Amino acid sequence: MCKTKKSTDVIDPASPRSSRHQRTSKTYASSSYADPSSSLNFTSYNITTTDTKSSTKGSSKSSASSRASLASLKDSLPDNPLIYEFSEIRSATNNFLSKPFSSSSSSSSWRCSIRGKDVIVFQRKLLRPIELLELKHQLSVICRSHHNSLVKLLGASISGNYIYMVYDFIAGASLAECLRNPRNPNFTVLSTWISRMQIATDLAHGLDYVHHCSGLNCKFIHNHIKSSSIVITEETLSAKICHFGTAELCGELAMAEEERDEEEGDELEITTYRRPKRSNSKKMKLEGTRGYIAPEMMANGTMSQKIDVYAFGVVVLELISGNEALKYIFDEGNRGGYVRVSVIETARKAMESGIGGIRTWVDRRLRDSFPVEVAEKMVIVGLECVEEDPDKRPDMGRVAGKISKLFLESSRWAESIGKSVDMSVSLAPR
Repeated sequence: MCKTKKSTDVIDPASPRSSRHQRTSKTYASSSYADPSSSLNFTSYNITTTDTKSSTKGSSKSSASSRASLASLKDSLPDNPLIYEFSEIRSATNNFLSKPFSSSSSSSSWRCSIRGKDVIVFQRKLLRPIELLELKHQLSVICRSHHNSLVKLLGASISGNYIYMVYDFIAGASLAECLRNPRNPNFTVLSTWISRMQIATDLAHGLDYVHHCSGLNCKFIHNHIKSSSIVITEETLSAKICHFGTAELCGELAMAEEERDEEEGDELEITTYRRPKRSNSKKMKLEGTRGYIAPEMMANGTMSQKIDVYAFGVVVLELISGNEALKYIFDEGNRGGYVRVSVIETARKAMESGIGGIRTWVDRRLRDSFPVEVAEKMVIVGLECVEEDPDKRPDMGRVAGKISKLFLESSRWAESIGKSVDMSVSLAPR
């Protein structure tokens, strides 16, 4: 379910040290880790076909020697993930006086170099205290999850009420910037249908991996899916999801669980008055970016993997139309007031108008060069993801499968009209 044309395997740091390497000396060139047996000094067995007892004894001694060597190798390996010293973060960011890479109401980030790596440091406020042992455990799960469509988390540091998460730096621009260039609204680097289908495929499989393959048996929720949190790489226009692990490390999921437990407890109390909710309930409900927040989270703070499916559906509709998730436009006929325009609402109206409505709704900068039937199917997928009822939204595994099929249809369409599927462009300002 989580395998794509890209590498989606979870790389478990423990696997290279498993006992199966005691029985073979083969080195796998594709592995990220060297075969431990290649660096171990195995003794000569001196096994002969005529002395079975001697052979067994020699094999037993060698196995014991191998186990001791493997244990020594395990102790010598560096810790992964990294718990950074706060002094390292301060030094790398010039005591946070360096120009921020980005800034919002909930986080700030700096591009810098730490331990020889080009990284992005994100500062976010902790919603609940976290102990060092718990931080190590969470990082050990998050950082051993690997997928081409995820920006890798390298480690973290905590100081006071803030957590500093260190991610790999990826050269490129956000999906929001690629779709809506403020310097030239008529230009976009995503000027072909196949480039947008490539991004939709990358995101679908990346989010499917987050939900079903990352952290082994853990049920991860991303909670930060939006076009401004997706990086489009400069050379290949591949999509990478940022902020993987933020919801767990900052305590967003734990706070939602606590509030839900408290509300369930309130329902069991037999009282003559209604106990007021905690003061931070409203804050939890509105955590996220308007336009991407699922209705159930807006209403009562309910968090599940279906809130990611909802946000993904919004991003799909953005990709197809080029429009923002939510915006306010000036309406002269409404007494000079502003009208709220949602990409979900405009997509539904386009579907009601049939193929003609879809054709006019799709981003005009594609210059009418796209397979209309595939575009209609993509709109249907997006609208299924943004169903009001979370139980009616599809699972990301199913969504990834559908979009993969539509990507293949789009590739065949592109080849039939002589368009190149391979892409290499520059995202420099124009």
